Amino acid sequence: MAKLIRAAALLIASVVLPSCSPVDALNATVSTDGISVRRNVAFQPGPRGKLDVYRPVEAGRTLPLVVFVYGGSWNSGSKDDYTFAAAPIARAGAVVVVPDYRLVPEVLFPAFLQDNARAIAFARAQAAEWGADPRRIFLVGHSAGGYNVLMLAADPRYLAAVGMDSTALSGVISLAAPADFLPLDDPATIAAFGQATDLAATQPVDFAANPLPPLLLLHGADDRTVYPRNSQAMARMDGAATLKIYPGIGHIGIVTSLAPLFDGRAPVLADIMAFIAGHPAL
Repeated sequence: MAKLIRAAALLIASVVLPSCSPVDALNATVSTDGISVRRNVAFQPGPRGKLDVYRPVEAGRTLPLVVFVYGGSWNSGSKDDYTFAAAPIARAGAVVVVPDYRLVPEVLFPAFLQDNARAIAFARAQAAEWGADPRRIFLVGHSAGGYNVLMLAADPRYLAAVGMDSTALSGVISLAAPADFLPLDDPATIAAFGQATDLAATQPVDFAANPLPPLLLLHGADDRTVYPRNSQAMARMDGAATLKIYPGIGHIGIVTSLAPLFDGRAPVLADIMAFIAGHPAL
């Protein structure tokens, strides 16, 4: 399925927008009409210390705040690539924040978590200005970003360092998150985590005994990059988590299903918004 979706994006790029990359082509299929997009808001110093904010123009009410953390094996990715994910969530009724964060090899574990924590704390402080409710903060992450949001919820050190704790989170939603990936046997995980003196402290499942906010764990059954057993292991450790496995969906397909072009493949957006609606203000 992931190959099919990549092929479809490439087809769009080559036929419809021949000068664009596949992700640019996918983003071009997503309308931002009726959505205010505020780009490059600084939350910390440096070129990767900026975030984008998406908000429905005619919201008419205070909205939940969603911080979307993208993936990319902790060594790649840009907030500029994720209009296809952020705009549909915003259109469905949320203020969506997409931060950049420093990547390997510039930094190693846990610096990318610390960056994400600072972005969340900044977004919380600015929520009212953006028309969002600081008492309704949801973290959403895909792949390495899913790992990041699970770790921020599970290991209290990172949010504590920015004056927060997991009780400030109304919920955490992971898409295809590597939650249980020891031993390190992949170049990307070795590069990001190989220097850690306590490898167990890098795994979300090893913190699942801690009090956690509500979790929604989403995974594609056909994911061969991050196997579904990762989300299944997290769900076993946190018995209150909601786990959904989508048949026929791969690693990329689960996040591109947020785009209207592919939303018929899996109800990822509907499941995210239903989870958010089911968790009112703290």
